[in-house]
Amino acid sequence: MPQDVRFDLPFATPVSAHLDHAEARHLRWVWDKGLVRSNAGFEEYRSWDLPQAAARTYPHASADDMVVLMNWFSLAFLFDDQFDSGRPDRADRIAEVARELIVTPLRPAGITPRVVCPITVAWAEVWAHLSDGMSLTWRTRFAASWGRFLVAHTEEVDLASRGLAGTLDLQEYAAFRRRTVGIHHSIDAGERSRGFEVPAEAEAHPLMERMRDLAADTIGFMNDIHSFEREKRRGDGHNLIAVLHRERRCSWQEAADEAVRMTTECLAEYLELESQVPKMCDELGLNEEERGRVRMGVEAIQHWINGNYEWALTSGRYAADKETPASQAELAGRGSLDDLLAV
Repeated sequence: MPQDVRFDLPFATPVSAHLDHAEARHLRWVWDKGLVRSNAGFEEYRSWDLPQAAARTYPHASADDMVVLMNWFSLAFLFDDQFDSGRPDRADRIAEVARELIVTPLRPAGITPRVVCPITVAWAEVWAHLSDGMSLTWRTRFAASWGRFLVAHTEEVDLASRGLAGTLDLQEYAAFRRRTVGIHHSIDAGERSRGFEVPAEAEAHPLMERMRDLAADTIGFMNDIHSFEREKRRGDGHNLIAVLHRERRCSWQEAADEAVRMTTECLAEYLELESQVPKMCDELGLNEEERGRVRMGVEAIQHWINGNYEWALTSGRYAADKETPASQAELAGRGSLDDLLAV
């Protein structure tokens, strides 16, 4: 099964020592904020084990910051599950909420959301903590990456509502997936988790830009492989294996094998570019302190590639054989047990 597919990653990443402590606080926060509204929804959310994902991708965060990062994780994943394919009008509400999520980082911290629902209220609180202590340069970069992710998400929902989700060719899909996977702003948050910022000239260098893109491709394709059975069950065509199966008219197994090959190819190119980072630092004339921040920036990418991979292998979110109220909701065309877009 795709969730069992293994990749040979040449780096290991640590797991936060604050996992258990932060998870307990996070689960209480999710319930208190109304991000889950039923016992069945809460149990489904717990099965995803998102705290482990945060602990693996941000292993150096403090105990308090780990809670903030877990809380932020929940918003993106829970929002993603709000699309109801049986209600085309849902696309308009999702777009409205997404616009509010996009503009929140562009407003002064603490401003009450204009579009009120559990997702937007929780995000306003999280952003005030997530942005604390970071420069305007970082906040602007994060906001741009976050905005591209949410715009892509609404485009995905719109395509599905018009019955066009399975119309993208491979090249179009790969470019689209790079945006919907949401890795660029997630790597940005790696800087916040350790209280540093990659020097602006290094961040803007074509080498670093390409590395981040390749990390997004690698992670997006890995997620597609591990979540394929779940998404096939839901009839979701936004998946690399489904695109390959349709475009190349091959078997599901052949499509899965090609998806693995493509993922491995992306990872290999990423690793080749990573080896060129010291040369880039020489080219930019960076001092030792600046080089140290570049190294931590590269580690933030590694943490995401490996940490997300390790989490996805066991997360209940991607399990194909689950028999839960949530899985039945998916089969009925409902992405989520709880409506989080209503007031």
